[in-house]
Amino acid sequence: MSNIKLPPILRKLSGGVKEVQIEGATVGELLDNLDRKYSGIKNQLLTEDGEIARYVNLYLNDEDVRFLQGLVTPVKESDTIVILPAMSGGAI
Repeated sequence: MSNIKLPPILRKLSGGVKEVQIEGATVGELLDNLDRKYSGIKNQLLTEDGEIARYVNLYLNDEDVRFLQGLVTPVKESDTIVILPAMSGGAI
């Protein structure tokens, strides 16, 4: 099983869980199985077209999956997925 680290904003859907072990062969399968366990999480991460939302960053072992193979990026049991909401705004 791969490890998924959830940001604070998604923990309301996971019952406060910060990390979860999920099975899947690709990043997309991990998200599908994560959503089966914690309903509604996938809606926070993907667009209606099933693409990664522009305000969401998904990292596979510190690599942005957008620069790999996106949701079809293969994963291994020892891999870690980190979900981070994009940060913007502010003034200098």
